[in-house]
Formats: sequence, structure tokens, C-alpha cells
Amino acid sequence: MDAKTAVRKSFEDGDYPYPEPFGRKKYEKKKEPLQIELVRMLRWVQETGQRLVVVFEGRDAAGKGGMIKAITEHLNPRVARVVALPKPNETERGQWYFQRYVAHLPTKGEMALFDRSWYNRAGVERVMGFCTEPQYRLFMNQAPAFERMLLDDGVLLFKYWLAISQHEQQRRFERRRKDPLKQWKMSPIDIAAVDKWADYTKAREEMFAATDTPFAPWTVVNAEDKHRARLATMRHLLLGLDYDGKRPDVIGTPDAEIIDHPDGVTY
Repeated sequence: MDAKTAVRKSFEDGDYPYPEPFGRKKYEKKKEPLQIELVRMLRWVQETGQRLVVVFEGRDAAGKGGMIKAITEHLNPRVARVVALPKPNETERGQWYFQRYVAHLPTKGEMALFDRSWYNRAGVERVMGFCTEPQYRLFMNQAPAFERMLLDDGVLLFKYWLAISQHEQQRRFERRRKDPLKQWKMSPIDIAAVDKWADYTKAREEMFAATDTPFAPWTVVNAEDKHRARLATMRHLLLGLDYDGKRPDVIGTPDAEIIDHPDGVTY
């Protein structure tokens, strides 16, 4: 088992490094200066014509939507766009697989945050049988080349995988079932995922083996505690961008117990 696989396994085994949750008051206090820094960063994106893409992937209930909401809470929605696509329609199913995602990539001066992305094919489509084996293999071959083209054209790309334990996933599903404000989040796919934990693990490892590249590495975040995960991810993202007026002393250092390679160096 290589080092990065070991990190992912430890993140999902439920052996969390902190015995106590990160309280909301403490979280809000830590979050505010990072959100101010995010506003500063987005201004740089807009003024210098950067194109920033941030991909969030993970198992169902891993906290992708909440992570994106925390990042974009005070950002200009006309500049920082959230992309959460429904299942493809008949026209899209007849297109090159990446085509529907290309349409949502940012233009100059924009940031696009993907709540799930082209990696649907490596995850839910693979596990649930929504794509053929040749389609899956073609995707795994093309994804690194697709990302290489984005980077060569000047796009800034970050890919985050939010990891949670099986116990935590089931706990969050149960909360969704009981909360009328969250029941909309439960889908037949989510229900089916409960019995396909091992299948999703295998699909994820195959995905990482093919797409965790030196030029577009994955960053794995232990999302068992949503508050700690959000703070670590904000810090990692901010430190990875060389924007005007950057304040490293305000950003701080991502928690090495929560994020697998906080210095942006892949294993």
C-alpha cells in the first residue's frame, strides 16, 4: 500500500485524530478571516483575468455542498459560480463525455466550483452501471489529458476528495431522513450507496491510480468533522494561489491531521 492510499484508508477507518468536535463558535471565529482572504483572492482572479476551477468529489454525504457554501458565502456569485449538474439529458448523452462540463468552465476573471464533476464517470456511473466498460476505460484514459489541456491553457485547477467513514455516512443519511429540510438530499442513488461501500472504495482507488497526476494531483481531506475540513480546505486553496496581497500569517497552515499533503506536494 502506497503512502497516499494509506492516508485515504486512515481517513475512512473512523479513527479520527480529535476526540472532541470543533465547536461552531470556534469555527465561525476561525472562518471569518479566511473568508475575508477568499474575497481578496477572488478580486485578484477578477482583476487579473485568472480562470480558477475547484473540483469537489467524495462519497454521498461527504459534505461537498456545505464545503462549497462555506467558501462562496461572501463571494460575488457573478464571479464565483457553483456548478452542480443534473444527470445528462438525451442530447448530452450523445456528446463527447467532457462536452457538458466544458460549457461550464470559467472564462477570464471567473472561478467555478464543481459540486461533483466529470469524475461522475469514475464514481457513481461506474458503480451503478450507468456507463459501459469501454466508456469508463476511455474516460480514465482521457481525463488526465483533458486536465493537461486545461492547465496548458492557463486554467488553475484544484481537485479535492472529501473522505468520511462508513459510520459517519450512515449517521448523516439518517439525519437527512429525519430532517424535513434535508430530505431532498436523499435520492435512490444515495440509498443504494449504503450497500456499495466496498464498490465505491474500489472505484475510487482505480480513479486515483489513473488521475492523481503530478500536474493535477488530488488533495484528500478528512471530512469526518465538517468544520475542521472546511478550514483546512480553505487554507490549502488560499496557500496554493499566488494572489496579490496574500497574507500567509492570516491563512495559517492546513492541519496535517486533516489534509493529506497541505504543502501541495503529492505523494
